[in-house]
Amino acid sequence: MYQKERHEFGRPVNTFGFSEVSILEEFVPEPELRSNHLERNPTILDVQAIPELSENYVNTDTVFNKSQGMVHHEGGWPKEVDYTEKEQTLRYKKKVEKDEEYIRQLRGCVEALQSDIMQNYSLDIYQEYFDNEEDVGNYGADAPSAKTLAVFKDPSETKRSVTKISWHPDAGRKLACSFAIMQFQDRRVHAGMPMESYIWDVNNPNTPETKVKPPSPLCCLEYNPKDANLLVGGTYNGLITFFDTRVGEMPKETSLIETSHRDPVHSIIWMPGKTPFECVSTSTDAQVLWWDVRKLADGPIDKMWVEDKTEDNIRMGGTSMEYAGAGGKFLFGSEQGKIVGCSRKGKTPADKIGNIFEGHSGPIYALARNAYFPKFYVTVGDWTVKVWNEELKTPIMTSKYFRSYVLDAAWSQTRPGVFCTSKMDGTLDVWDLFAKSVEPTLTIQVDNEGLKCLRIQEAGSLVATGTVDGSIYMLELSEGLSTIQNNEKATVMAALERESKREKNLEARAKEIRAKEKRAAEMANAVPVESEPWEESVKALETKFWSAVGGQEEEPVAAS
Repeated sequence: MYQKERHEFGRPVNTFGFSEVSILEEFVPEPELRSNHLERNPTILDVQAIPELSENYVNTDTVFNKSQGMVHHEGGWPKEVDYTEKEQTLRYKKKVEKDEEYIRQLRGCVEALQSDIMQNYSLDIYQEYFDNEEDVGNYGADAPSAKTLAVFKDPSETKRSVTKISWHPDAGRKLACSFAIMQFQDRRVHAGMPMESYIWDVNNPNTPETKVKPPSPLCCLEYNPKDANLLVGGTYNGLITFFDTRVGEMPKETSLIETSHRDPVHSIIWMPGKTPFECVSTSTDAQVLWWDVRKLADGPIDKMWVEDKTEDNIRMGGTSMEYAGAGGKFLFGSEQGKIVGCSRKGKTPADKIGNIFEGHSGPIYALARNAYFPKFYVTVGDWTVKVWNEELKTPIMTSKYFRSYVLDAAWSQTRPGVFCTSKMDGTLDVWDLFAKSVEPTLTIQVDNEGLKCLRIQEAGSLVATGTVDGSIYMLELSEGLSTIQNNEKATVMAALERESKREKNLEARAKEIRAKEKRAAEMANAVPVESEPWEESVKALETKFWSAVGGQEEEPVAAS
């Protein structure tokens, strides 16, 4: 027992002390019991004074999908059935399908499988229970919106920009993205920029499915629309590379440096035609080169220089390009902000260069044609978005000046009046000419970094946009922005034609005013011709006449 005064409660207990003699040795057992004492091994027992709680931190494991091939060997057939003969296998399958045991087992498998499948429909976490009735407009109950489905990250440690995005031609199951550092004289380029570009499966954004290794970083990469295994890319040092995903990561063909571009390849397009092996590329070295990807080492099959005829044939660097079809005509967006109509079939270099329009006050970063009305196209550059008719020299629609650069544009493949633009402040604008043309219908803040490029899937509902720091965002547009509306095609065509007619009238009026001003200047600057007075001429003739006839001079007849 330990006793102390009440006023000492709460003070540290220092009464107990320790001595060299253990406490157990102080209590000596009785001699009779000591003989029965057995010394046991020391036992250590941990006692936890804090009660255990049921609260735990749980994190699910990340599932990584990996694509790999599978080889199937025929087997399991009876000895009397030759599996190489199609008729025998079909006959055996029909026989088995009529067996009652087979039907019973198949029905049991279907019931178990159906139970597992229906579990996915027990709760829809993405269901919209309340519709937003504000700002519905022409979309009915489906207001314009977009949501992010996945984010793809550049696996390399060096931050590179996403320069181009290409959708897989087979329903957009994959994304091919090219990465490069495009800033001039960036120190990261000389320190060793990674060369790889990647292909992702849209269902597995964690790791790339395939990577391609060009000799220089890719500035553009495009899927072949006729053969999904073929890709062509333009590199930072001007080379053209051809990839076949069936043979590996390295290029199957690469052009020679002597016959290639002298600047980074900013745009490359597969040529429409019978064969899927021709493409055309352009660069800021003012060259347009046509290639056969099977013979890249032999050099380009055709080439042309883009020169400005109005300014002493100054060469214009190419930043974007768009083909009109199989006719050989294409539009060329220049580094000087001018749009050039070109034709490959011209006999002379001067014939290949057509009309030149003043487009933007800076480089034309993107040029895209309307999928439904090919003569109308959209361009982006500096701070504006412009819609053009290729028959006119001035835009039919011009947006306001935004606070940041507009870097890319793409038309929807399913709606004739919808196109998207990306800006340097990280916002994605969706324009719907069927609803309004003055401002974007929908503006989304996708990322804090600038959106370098974008591409819309052929199905029309998915949009992929790449950022300056190497991230790719895959967004899904709402049904109202991806499904064609009633009478939309005719309405959008009428609106574009109306704006074209108005622009033609303004152009004709401006031409008439210029002609009047020219005539007025010519009249003001006209100089009269010096000549003798008519009175003196008439007097001289009369004198000459009277001297010839020898008569006297009479009063002169008034000159008429």
